[in-house]
Amino acid sequence: MGPNRGAYPYGNSLLVRGATASLVVDPSLSLVDGAPAADVVLVSHAHEDHIAGLGSYEVPVHIHKSDLEALRSRDVLIGGFGLPPDAVDEVDRTMRDHFHVQGRPDAKGFEDGAVFDLGGRTVTVVHLPGHTAGHSGFLIEPDGFLFVADIDLTSFGPYYGDVGSSLVDFEASMHRCREIDARWYGTSHQKGVIEGAGEFRRRLDTFVGVVAKREAALLAFLGEPRTTEEIVDHRLVYRAHVEGPQVRPVERRTAVQHLDRLRSAGLVAEVEQGRFRAT
Repeated sequence: MGPNRGAYPYGNSLLVRGATASLVVDPSLSLVDGAPAADVVLVSHAHEDHIAGLGSYEVPVHIHKSDLEALRSRDVLIGGFGLPPDAVDEVDRTMRDHFHVQGRPDAKGFEDGAVFDLGGRTVTVVHLPGHTAGHSGFLIEPDGFLFVADIDLTSFGPYYGDVGSSLVDFEASMHRCREIDARWYGTSHQKGVIEGAGEFRRRLDTFVGVVAKREAALLAFLGEPRTTEEIVDHRLVYRAHVEGPQVRPVERRTAVQHLDRLRSAGLVAEVEQGRFRAT
C-alpha cells in the first residue's frame, strides 16, 4: 500500500513470488527507495504514478503493446495527455523531477492472455482497455488474485479522458472484470485488497454507476442549448475547485464521448451549429 492508501500521486504496487522467480507490478513512488528484488517488472499502463519507481529495476520490463511507446518515451507519454502547448514544459518537469520518469526504451510489449510463469505461480495478462488503450490487469494463480489496476472503484469514478482513452472500451473492461471469479481483487489506489467476488461486484456496480450519473447531469444541463465549451465549464469529471492544465482537455474529451453516445441514442440533438440540447 502506498501512502494515503495509495491515493494519487501514490499507488499500490504488487509483489508476486514464485518458486523460481518473482515480479513486481506497477512500481510506484513508494518503490523509489527500498524496492524489493524482482526478476521482471510488469506495468499495467503508461501513467506516471504506475512507473515512478521503475528506475529501481534493471530487469526486463513489460507492458501491453498499445502503451509500449508511451513507456519507452516520456515525450510520447506526455503527448497522450493532450495538454495545451503552453503546459507541456511544466508537466515534463513534473514527470522528470517528481515521478522520476525517464522512459524505458528497452521495454517489451505483451498481449492479452500472456502468461508469466514464476514456478508454481503464474501471472496472466487481462487486457482491460479504456483508461488507456493498453490498460491491463493481472490474474495470479493458483491464488485467485485479480489486480484490476485503475478500475480502482474510487468515488472519483472511471477516468477516460486521455487522447487514447475510450468510454466504450472502459465499460466493456468493467464488464469483463465482473465476469472473472476471483478470491481477492486488488486496486492501484485507495481500496487496496477486496475479498470475495460478491463484495467486489457490489463496489464495481457503484463505480460503474458514476458513468450514468455523469450522463444524467449532462442531460439535465442540456435542458437548454449548450456548446461543448459550456459543458466543459460546467464539469462532468472534476470538482469546481480542482485546477490544472489537464482539467479542460479531460473535461472536453469526456463531454464529447458522452455527447456522441447520447446523440446516437436520440437523447441529444444538435439544434444549431455547435449547440446541443436534450430531446
